[in-house]
Amino acid sequence: MAELPGIDRETLDVDVVIVGAGPAGLAAAYRLAELVKAHNDSNEKKLEISIAVLEKGKEIGSHGISGAVMDPRGIAELMPDWLERGCPIESPVTDDGFWYLFEKLKIAAPIMPPPLQNHGNYVISLGEFVRWMAPIVGEMGVDLFAEFAASRVLVEEGRVAGVRTGDKGIDKNGQVKANFEPGVDVRAKVTILAEGPRGTLTKQLAGTFDLYEGKNPQVYSVGVKELWQLPDDRFALGRVVHTLGWPLDGDTFGGGFIYGMKDRIVDIGLVVGLDYRNPTLDPHQEFQRYKTHPSIRPLLEGGTMISAGAKAIPEGGYYSMPRMHGEGFLITGDSAGYLNGARLKGIHLGIKSGSMAAETAFHALLNEDYSASQLGEYEALFEASWAREELWKQRNFHQAFEYGQLAGLINAGLGIVTGGRGYGVMNRLEGHAGHERMERIQRYFGADHPHPPETMKFDNTLTFDKVTDVYNGGVLHEENQPAHLLIADTEVCITRCTEEYGNPCFHFCPAQVYEPQLTADGRGKVPFLNFTNCFHCKTCDIMDPYQVITWVPPEAGGGPNYKKL
Repeated sequence: MAELPGIDRETLDVDVVIVGAGPAGLAAAYRLAELVKAHNDSNEKKLEISIAVLEKGKEIGSHGISGAVMDPRGIAELMPDWLERGCPIESPVTDDGFWYLFEKLKIAAPIMPPPLQNHGNYVISLGEFVRWMAPIVGEMGVDLFAEFAASRVLVEEGRVAGVRTGDKGIDKNGQVKANFEPGVDVRAKVTILAEGPRGTLTKQLAGTFDLYEGKNPQVYSVGVKELWQLPDDRFALGRVVHTLGWPLDGDTFGGGFIYGMKDRIVDIGLVVGLDYRNPTLDPHQEFQRYKTHPSIRPLLEGGTMISAGAKAIPEGGYYSMPRMHGEGFLITGDSAGYLNGARLKGIHLGIKSGSMAAETAFHALLNEDYSASQLGEYEALFEASWAREELWKQRNFHQAFEYGQLAGLINAGLGIVTGGRGYGVMNRLEGHAGHERMERIQRYFGADHPHPPETMKFDNTLTFDKVTDVYNGGVLHEENQPAHLLIADTEVCITRCTEEYGNPCFHFCPAQVYEPQLTADGRGKVPFLNFTNCFHCKTCDIMDPYQVITWVPPEAGGGPNYKKL
């Protein structure tokens, strides 16, 4: 979001600032407040610790979206009485299924692959989960600030000193409006980033402090999903089905999911690896095709689509996790890659990461030492934790899918019997950033192929266009503000991207943010930004082949307003 220079800003001084009120951020706040209380109850010398949580959404939970089948290990460790305190679970998992889909048929696996066995897990809504957790955290003395979008990290003399929130009330031309409010500098001894995948501030720190040195690049998928209200009990509460195969081809990582929720609601979606080769692939359209499969259409017919959304998922695994600490900062949750791609689960890992970050911050506060050396305890806690053990067992899961679905599945099977090594002779399989794997359009389709992307006709009953899903995601942004999608060089879009890739942003965005518009001189196409459609999924930031698109937070409070997603 644009900032105006040379203006006076208020300063808020706190001991710890946490950016993001998802599972990791709220877990960090809860655990830190708990540690402070336990210390003060047993020591004469009291700690007066101020903790602030900043959330860019209109309310905590409005940007919360996930599958979601939750492994309860994280929340049970953090809050043993979580069920007694009314955690809003939809259902324990009652039945597992795994289908391999062909265009006209399915093969149901007689035995569930071990990573997808969900006995003891729970179907939940991530948004409802954090809405429940937030007031519990607030009651512990933590200050929760919704509609506070952190736009940049404050770095002073090589250390992080807090964050700056975005200015509000700037028009689309960068001019001050009548309701202008300058952003606030939130200064802190420890800054904990829990922004979710492809976090804006995490990207800033990664560039400043080279956090990915010696690491595999992070690789992402995008999950596109809908909630459906069914007219009867045809899909059981607590039933969980995962699918592989159609409509994705053998070179594209991904698969589908169908979860049974309360009140005859079905949670259905498709995950598409953002390391695909086809420059015209459209994840939203693939999801709409997915719903027409003969084994899936009958589940939805007669029902009503009631909500929709999209989100990036960090899939790179253990070797793609950045250095997660430095002078004055810690990185948690999806921002640090705490997700088990083989299990499609990260909520429990995010909670664990937040708890470990809190313990690290607490010890730093006790010692009045916020150096990288002191905060390095966080990485030591991780390496000694069950979170590391779980991620290590799947450390090479995603990388083998670069060679196709079959190679990836064989490697996944080998990983089970080799403790996660798979094809990794020296333990580590090298990976590549997803955008590097996209092929140029003539190479992919052949020089003589017209390569038009397949255009699907939507019936508005079972299948829907992108704008309809945007509407059902409750997406709303102030229109008279600077676009929060920054294109560093539009000349690249007009010339090289048109010729070499056919402008993939017109296809990969699940919200129809990017639309082709001829330049004034008729030289070519340049993206017209319907930024008010944005799901905040970050797909464009991740998959643009030239990496000239940067997603930054819009004016605070803007974006989706997810319900039960």
